[in-house]
Amino acid sequence: MILVPCPFCGSRNSSEFRWCGEVKARPDPNSTTQAEWRDYLYMKSNAAGWIAETWYHREGCGRYFRIERNTLTNEIHAAEAGSPVSIDADAASESIGIRR
Repeated sequence: MILVPCPFCGSRNSSEFRWCGEVKARPDPNSTTQAEWRDYLYMKSNAAGWIAETWYHREGCGRYFRIERNTLTNEIHAAEAGSPVSIDADAASESIGIRR
């Protein structure tokens, strides 16, 4: 079992969370090519060692946060609250085909 330290709820079993990916700098939408967007969205570094990741506590506080995790040992070094994420629930539901 891997314990993930939620900065809001404390350490919990990793099954309560959703991994949201590596932390990467978002390209400028006004000057980015399609190839750069594709790389940003789909290409992962998959580095062996310490990386910064975003996680979502889906069965807890419902908040996003960032951690530093060693991909070889699953050791977690730090957890910090991320910036607030605002999601338009209706738009998100339509984009994945859910009717309210």
